[in-house]
Amino acid sequence: MARNTPDDETNSEIEKEKPPEGLLTHPSHQELLQKLDEAENTANQHWERILRMQAENENALRRAERDVASAHKYALEKFVSELLPIIDSLELCLTSVPKEMQAQAASVLEGVKLTLKMFYAAMEKFGVKQVNPVGDPFNPEFEQAISMQEHPSAKPGTVLSVLQKGYTLNNRLIRPALVVVAKEKE
Repeated sequence: MARNTPDDETNSEIEKEKPPEGLLTHPSHQELLQKLDEAENTANQHWERILRMQAENENALRRAERDVASAHKYALEKFVSELLPIIDSLELCLTSVPKEMQAQAASVLEGVKLTLKMFYAAMEKFGVKQVNPVGDPFNPEFEQAISMQEHPSAKPGTVLSVLQKGYTLNNRLIRPALVVVAKEKE
């Protein structure tokens, strides 16, 4: 019979503490809870990040759609601005013919009137509208006052005459109307 020596007892205690080979070791309950919390925090951070990225993407799409719509809506602005002096010249042609020459120039004046009518129709078709506020109250959003005059029958702040018509493109001002405004009698 073999006798147990103190060294044998120490060796047997060590063997008891060691898990047998081939068996799995499991982390403690606290370690598992900590790892679960970390995983949940990471998942929440990733979820919030995905939601922010999705919102940013939707906002970028809306901005791009709005920019494209605006570009389509106002693409004609420069072109219309270049045509306005031509319309002004045709209108001036109609008003500047001396009375003694109007009979001789009747056919030319009629052609100019028809040309202007076609210009107005084409401009209206593409959303261009005239600002011709004679008799209306002065509106600084669409008109620019060049001078003020006293007028016996007009209320102060009323547009007496238009020196140059204004124009809008889809309700956006292209050129303000140049006007003379009535003022109070002194």
